[in-house]
Amino acid sequence: MIIYVVKRGDSLFDIAQKFQIPMQQIISVNELDQPGNLVIGQALVIPAVQYTVQPGESLFVIGQKFDIPYQRIAEVNQFPVNTQLQAGQIIRIPQEPKVTKQFNAYVEPLGGQVSPTLEQAARSKAQYLTYLAPFSYRVNRDGTLIAPPLNQFAQIASNNKAVLMMVITNLEEGAFSAELGRLIVTDEAFQDKLLANIVETAKNIGFRDIHFDLEFLPQEVRENYNNFLRKAKNRLSQAGLLLSTALAPKTSGEQVGAWYTAHDYAAHGEIADFVVLMTYEWGYSGGPPMAVSPIGPVREVVEYAASVMPAEKIFLGQNLYGYDWTLPYEPGGEYAKALSPKAAVQLAREQNVEIQYDEEAQAPFFFYQDAEGNRHEVWFEDARSIEAKFDLVKELNLRGVSYWKLGLAFPQNWALLNNRFNVEKL
Repeated sequence: MIIYVVKRGDSLFDIAQKFQIPMQQIISVNELDQPGNLVIGQALVIPAVQYTVQPGESLFVIGQKFDIPYQRIAEVNQFPVNTQLQAGQIIRIPQEPKVTKQFNAYVEPLGGQVSPTLEQAARSKAQYLTYLAPFSYRVNRDGTLIAPPLNQFAQIASNNKAVLMMVITNLEEGAFSAELGRLIVTDEAFQDKLLANIVETAKNIGFRDIHFDLEFLPQEVRENYNNFLRKAKNRLSQAGLLLSTALAPKTSGEQVGAWYTAHDYAAHGEIADFVVLMTYEWGYSGGPPMAVSPIGPVREVVEYAASVMPAEKIFLGQNLYGYDWTLPYEPGGEYAKALSPKAAVQLAREQNVEIQYDEEAQAPFFFYQDAEGNRHEVWFEDARSIEAKFDLVKELNLRGVSYWKLGLAFPQNWALLNNRFNVEKL
């Protein structure tokens, strides 16, 4: 499977002919809703495993076509690099060997219910997941829990041999509460009741991992949080449960700020079975337009994490969405609109604009003008940007990838995941 970027003048027929595969295969794997109307700059995944040599083509020419070293093509087909190819000859296209990794995805019901679209997303994507994480159980001030709507998530996880992850947050009235977080990590009696409720709920529902996503904690409770995790790890281990945490994207142990200070990477790496790095939201709904997860900053966070904890405990966080900002950006002004990668391509098609690609950020973007004359800037994810993250996971031998969040259409991600990895099932 390779990635092909649509060029001016391309048609789906031309692309299928170029790679000698049926058009329907390209339509299916990319879930193309308008296959007759491609967008310049749109990234497609091409499920090519063999190729019929066209008149006049050499190994070098075919290597350029597939963006693969021609020496590698010769090696896979077991013939010398100076072989003269014949028109009509069928050759194998090298495929990267699969590596085994783990994958998690959060699934967030909105409005107090699980929509049919969200449930279907969980059903169709659980085959690619090691963990399925309904978001979230909220902690009450008395140590009880407010459950999210679960519908069929437990059964979906079981049917797909995915571990059901119980996400615990300090969300209160729609926002992360510093004072609720303080209570959770400092009050011993409160902790005893909370942990008892967590264990009971986990056993009743079938959760096997308890995932603490405690954000915007007061800066001075860093060691309290570490001690709470040690206590929780002991209690959860007795019940046969795993413990994991979500961590803000830090690049050093000295990094300060409301989101960062209380998250001690080294301690979490020692205590937890694994961690999820929230390596996204550099470009966020309330901020200036930019890539949501630019590869440079993402790498900095991951490299720091791997310097203070085992790489095999680290999940790379990955967004399944992008944003549409109205320009000019003004702090405190209109929030950007979230959209799926598939919706971003549809928008570019509707606006008749080309999709561009930022090589430094490794992310696609485009500009357009709406009917009211407002200029917009859109950043999202595509096959190229997700491939860059997959390469980072393999390069640094991380545990895998954790997605925020299911329900947003990004077919190329799942096709590439299936092509590049074996999904570990526990």
